[in-house]
Amino acid sequence: MQIVVNLDPDVEELLRNVVRNKNVDFHRALNDAIRAGITCNSERFVQKTYSLGPNLDDPTTILAELDEADDQERLRKMRLADTT
Repeated sequence: MQIVVNLDPDVEELLRNVVRNKNVDFHRALNDAIRAGITCNSERFVQKTYSLGPNLDDPTTILAELDEADDQERLRKMRLADTT
């Protein structure tokens, strides 16, 4: 099937880089890129948030809470690294 596709210049350059680097023709690079995009099952990114407690007017309390949360996350990652 033939179809006319208008590509943005940056997309065309990305595809031409694939053509050069993988030594495939332009149509193959375009089809592979479309397949990869359509079949991508990535999950939506959700930012984790943490409660800083009721003392939001005191910067030292906020910093202490953030330090504690950071320490807890580092400990969690260290425990994960020890189990692998």
